[in-house]
Amino acid sequence: MRTVGILGGMGPEATVLLMQKLLAAVPARDDSDHIPLIVHQNSQVPSRIKALIEGTGEDPGPVLARMACDLQAAGAEALAMPCNTAHHYAPAVVAATPLPFLNMLDLTAQSLARQGARRVGMLASPATRLANVFAAPFAAHGLTPVFLPDDSGILAIIRAVKAGEPLATLKPQLAQEAEALLAHGADHLLVACTELSLMTDALPATAPHTDSLDCLTQAIADFAKG
Repeated sequence: MRTVGILGGMGPEATVLLMQKLLAAVPARDDSDHIPLIVHQNSQVPSRIKALIEGTGEDPGPVLARMACDLQAAGAEALAMPCNTAHHYAPAVVAATPLPFLNMLDLTAQSLARQGARRVGMLASPATRLANVFAAPFAAHGLTPVFLPDDSGILAIIRAVKAGEPLATLKPQLAQEAEALLAHGADHLLVACTELSLMTDALPATAPHTDSLDCLTQAIADFAKG
């Protein structure tokens, strides 16, 4: 199988979740049956929240580009980044090496279109809205993002996950945000922050949902086995 390099650490627990999903994605009888990964768990990538929301932080692009080069040097044959917001800096990653980049946003838009979604409720960092990271992938597939007029509640949940607050106390809050998106006309919910991927079991059963991390997981497995 082919080796995939992971630009991780955004956040660290979400990167571990991706690895767990990849373990579960293959029917393995021995160690060698699993997908080979090189994981750059870099928790020192400059804050995307500070850079894109607060406008005070360091540009994460150069750090991500160096990580891509490190992964190529270590033997990666493709790159993946389990952070939706960080895809604002995907051009820097793509330009850093000749390796194929498994773009989570494009993969997610393709999956949503296949499922018949039209108005997509965005459970995502406000940074994805401010940076319009989903604009081009969604437009290419006729998808309309639905954001709450006030998405500070979602940001508060994301910050709480990063701070290590118990997920059990945050799940009811996430469920409320999801219900609000449905009330605003969403026909499909999208978990578009990998911190929130830790709590998809809290989402209401009244509407379909997609987790962008699952879309990336499948693409990594397909590339590795291909």
